[in-house]
Amino acid sequence: MERNHTIMQFFEWHTPADGNHWKRLKELAPQLKANGLDSVWLPPVTKGQSAQDNGYGVYDHYDLGEFDQKGTIKTKYGSKEELLDAIQVCHENEISVYIDVVMNHLAGADETETFQVVEVDPMDRNKEISEPFEIEGWTKFNYENRHGKYSDFKWNYSHFSGTDYDQKNDRKGIFRIVGENKHWNENVDNEFGNFDYLMYADIDYNHPDVKKEMVSWGKWLADTTGCDGYRLDAIKHINHDFIKEFATELMAHRGENFYFVGEFWNPQLAACQKYLDHVEFKIDLFDVALHYKLHEASIKGRNFDLTTIFDNTLVKTHPLNAVTFVDNHDSQPDESLESWVEDWFKPSAYALILLRKDGYPCVFYGDFFGIGGDHPITGKKDALTPLLYARQEKAYGEQDDYFDHPNTIGWVRRGVPEIAHSGCAVVISNGEDGEKRMLIGKERAGQTWHDITRSRKEQITIGKDGYGVFPVTGGSVSVWAESE
Repeated sequence: MERNHTIMQFFEWHTPADGNHWKRLKELAPQLKANGLDSVWLPPVTKGQSAQDNGYGVYDHYDLGEFDQKGTIKTKYGSKEELLDAIQVCHENEISVYIDVVMNHLAGADETETFQVVEVDPMDRNKEISEPFEIEGWTKFNYENRHGKYSDFKWNYSHFSGTDYDQKNDRKGIFRIVGENKHWNENVDNEFGNFDYLMYADIDYNHPDVKKEMVSWGKWLADTTGCDGYRLDAIKHINHDFIKEFATELMAHRGENFYFVGEFWNPQLAACQKYLDHVEFKIDLFDVALHYKLHEASIKGRNFDLTTIFDNTLVKTHPLNAVTFVDNHDSQPDESLESWVEDWFKPSAYALILLRKDGYPCVFYGDFFGIGGDHPITGKKDALTPLLYARQEKAYGEQDDYFDHPNTIGWVRRGVPEIAHSGCAVVISNGEDGEKRMLIGKERAGQTWHDITRSRKEQITIGKDGYGVFPVTGGSVSVWAESE
């Protein structure tokens, strides 16, 4: 009997830039596994444009903390040796490792070049607001301190489709590079007319040499680290055909089980469905729609109808391709997509992703261990640990939903014979104290059940008819299971 699988996003935006994060992972791996977390999503492991860069301002894809570049040998998170060491310890603890790969842009170029561009309207990138003119752009990547090790590919303006800064006139804008076969890619999200351009020097996936180099790099990274899959950053800005080709090539190279989850940040369900169809379901997607529902529920409190929580979500329509999450590094306070699920609702939100049969849930480091920075937030490890335990030991078997009241919902997992004492009853309230009468099964008659979250102290006895009446305190969640 296969146990439930759970990912931890092993970083938050303010993870200390002390170069010790891979050491932290190595140290915490046994604890993560004991908590039922059997996969980790690592931040970008490649050299950023500075020692403080989170990895999303990627400078050199082939520098995993090995070369003296951008004023540092280590990345923000550590050295190449420490990374490989941490991955090995994860594997020894039967934890899969998914690496965040940033393929949309490059940052921190070594030199400028002069080339022709047209300026486009930031609100409609298909609209040109200038004639072609010359700029001096940061687009030359020489990697002199790497001396061609692993790859002798050097980037120049012909490998990019756009940039946002003209050194010559010290001016910002969105500048589309012009020339033969130069245009925004059409296979991208259509926000702002065309959302090919996101930031920095935008990689041009219309260019055959670029595609070849990036596939080759993807294989090199997987071979070098021995990782088990990739989290694909910012894919709504990258040629959908390339993402499909990349995933296909990597699976042929590393095996069909090499895992992909894409960050397609679009709460519109139809767009996500269209994307999955296009890439032929080779990758999973984060359930952004569900995240926004959880956020809304936390803001509206008792005015949110809990029976609708899964309406128009990916986990409801595409359960096998949905990675569910409550929050992440972009949605945390003060970040680019801030939509932080409020504290009071967080345990309920986690119960909704951890204790149901559908979706591949991802626990955020910032929720578990806390968030740093100028406005620190304490971690909720004590509240989340019982839910993770319930996922690991209890949340198995058939699922019966009792989504019959706007402020109090519940569901039962019937359990499976292969896992002793499995099965649970979950009740969530966003209003007053409530209760749910739910069928556990006649074979459970006479059993005593308790609340794993410990928010309710009483014991519940399952009746002869197989039913139990399970209480919940207002504004919280209770997870009832057989007392062992």
